[in-house]
Amino acid sequence: MKDLQDYVHDLPLPTQVFFSLVEATAKLVDVSEKYWQSKGQNGARIRILVEIMKEGGSILPSMLAQKIGVTKSNITLLLTPLENEGFILRASHPSDGRKTIISITPEGQTLLLNHLPENRAGITDKMSKLSEQELAMLLSLLSKLNKP
Repeated sequence: MKDLQDYVHDLPLPTQVFFSLVEATAKLVDVSEKYWQSKGQNGARIRILVEIMKEGGSILPSMLAQKIGVTKSNITLLLTPLENEGFILRASHPSDGRKTIISITPEGQTLLLNHLPENRAGITDKMSKLSEQELAMLLSLLSKLNKP
């Protein structure tokens, strides 16, 4: 038992950094999630809408699943509430009728336009603990970690 306690307390630097990064990310996600919950939404659904917009307003479900890191079967579960609320539409792909394409509706676009600025302000407020130079350095370091 003592050996295990020592092992979980005496972390090598890369592991300390990893856990610190996870903790900081969780706190930032919590700020965002609380904002979206106050608007009757959740961050996962908003992320889907943002990813659709990044692709010009339409995307294949398989590509969307890959972008947000879920399985193809789980994407259907995430899309159904957005479709039921009128934020997305599913339609046959224009050139391949076997495929479905997901498109953001005007209502989905309005949701993002009305709420993304305030959500981002909350995140900016939390990130204001870092200077511009520190933010740039952090972004550079995270970019290195995100490369394959």
